[in-house]
Amino acid sequence: MNDTLSLLRSKKGFICDMDGVIYHGNRLLDGVPSFVEWLQKENKSFLFLTNSSERSPLELQQKLARMGLEIGEEHFYTSALATAKFVASQKPGASAYVIGAPGLVGALYEAGIVMNDVDPDYVIAGETNTYNYQTILKAVDLVNKGARLIATNSDLTGPSEQGIIPACRALVSPIELATGKQAYYVGKPNPLMMRTGLRLLGVHSHEAVMVGDRMDTDIVAGIETGLDTVLVLSGCTTRGDVENYAYRPHYILDGVGCIPPQE
Repeated sequence: MNDTLSLLRSKKGFICDMDGVIYHGNRLLDGVPSFVEWLQKENKSFLFLTNSSERSPLELQQKLARMGLEIGEEHFYTSALATAKFVASQKPGASAYVIGAPGLVGALYEAGIVMNDVDPDYVIAGETNTYNYQTILKAVDLVNKGARLIATNSDLTGPSEQGIIPACRALVSPIELATGKQAYYVGKPNPLMMRTGLRLLGVHSHEAVMVGDRMDTDIVAGIETGLDTVLVLSGCTTRGDVENYAYRPHYILDGVGCIPPQE
């Protein structure tokens, strides 16, 4: 195994998903501290690129600090930031009705997007604990009146301490079905987010690797952006699930703890 991982370990840049790769909920996964220590010791460029839009980079940095990992805020990039950047590039100064957590709302404010529940340019949806039927009714009405539907990511489910739970796409689907309008999904596997990640790392695609737990977002995003890919089995995907896809990751590992050389 060590011989087969030598090329992986020689990469300059590592883009890592978070949920199911670094943690489940508030529980750090096995092998993560040794992986992060190795990244820092080897002076690797690394970025935690998450499809979750709930938290800001500072909140993610503090969440990992509570788990005992000291990582700078500059190492985090979220689908909320990617969504805000995309919307601001499409229509500077736009307004939006937002279904989402503070991480998304904050990112949109920072990008100059104002909140509007009367006649917004966009309905923007991400993960949230306050999702309800009235939210769906409002979003459907606004989309039917002309607001464009944007979603932070296309994850249907996600891992948690309680098991698999509905994620962004599951929340957006009722709005799509009721309006007949398809949302534009900004997060992985959309190449917009991956290209930004590579720019933040300052490396070329052939010098980087994508580490994730999902075939339909992380691995396909890496493949389509020209990165080597690592599927870890610590999140949503089993080894058997890989057979359902026409493409393959370059590596399949139990977790990120398998990446550093074993003492």
